[in-house]
Amino acid sequence: MQPSMSLNYAASLSKYPDKGVLGKEELIDSATKVEEKVALLAEAIRRAQKIVFITGAGISTSSGIPDFRGPNGVWTLEEKGLQPTINVDFDLAKPSFTHFALNSILKSGKSCYVISQNVDNLHLKSGFPRERLSELHGNIFTERCLSCGREYLRGVPTKTIGLKKTGRLCTTLKSNNRPCRGKLVDSVLDWEDSLPWDELAESEYQCSMADLCLILGTSLQIQPVGNMPFKTKRHGGEIIIVNLQKTRMDQHADLVIHEKCDKVFRLLCSELKIKVEEGIANLPCSNELRVIKEAYRSDPPPIVKYKVKRIKVCTEDDIQSVNIKTKNADSDKNGSTIKTTNIALKLE
Repeated sequence: MQPSMSLNYAASLSKYPDKGVLGKEELIDSATKVEEKVALLAEAIRRAQKIVFITGAGISTSSGIPDFRGPNGVWTLEEKGLQPTINVDFDLAKPSFTHFALNSILKSGKSCYVISQNVDNLHLKSGFPRERLSELHGNIFTERCLSCGREYLRGVPTKTIGLKKTGRLCTTLKSNNRPCRGKLVDSVLDWEDSLPWDELAESEYQCSMADLCLILGTSLQIQPVGNMPFKTKRHGGEIIIVNLQKTRMDQHADLVIHEKCDKVFRLLCSELKIKVEEGIANLPCSNELRVIKEAYRSDPPPIVKYKVKRIKVCTEDDIQSVNIKTKNADSDKNGSTIKTTNIALKLE
């Protein structure tokens, strides 16, 4: 049998000796215990003003895409000279019930953000908006411009991983009405690649502002994602985990549910009386590139050094006042001007 695109992705990664703990035992809570815990999860979601979902391979296994470290994961079986029995191509895979449920919870009016470690494009296929999503390890269906940062969604998977040039150029017009013409690269990270700084910064910000961090289908063995829930906890939020295996975060969690994500979210959406729509989003055709994320900057930013002198937090009205000294790095050493700027940031 020909390996699927999902297995080819795993095989395309560079050789890396430390893939984490493989093949840990999977646990299933009793049906009664799951129902009790889902009721508590529903209450936590009702209380929450801002929710962050951290998703891993475990939410895509019911879509036919194997995980990596589970008892039947790609790397677990690889050590035994075997391959997974489920191996659906990325372009044929359909979102799981959990993918659709996350989008439906967002549509119900909850402030939600998803931090994904998956490259399978299933969050976007489910209709989840790109502006409420960080894909920290990339997406096998997207290309990113090296010049302006714009992201393009493709109708078919990229042929490479590891931020390699695809041969295409960015066609989006800049502020001067000329095409950017920056080189496009695939967005999927290899082992030693750095996480996209804009996605990482937004993920950390969202975790620090959330009052509920819900971890779904991930063992949290990869950093820095594995430590992000601490940002929620540090600011007084709750951590809830839905995963078949134990994680390093269990001892810090307010609730741990050992059950498949789809089953938990069917019970959860029933409890919350949220109707889950399972329609596939309108995606580009095979020869189309569609902008799904705008440039993170229109022009290269000026080189400016920032030095924070003092931070004063006024807790009575949730305002942060920050005195910042700015100095232009290109200025003459003797003639450079230093100005102090007071910035007030409203906490949301």
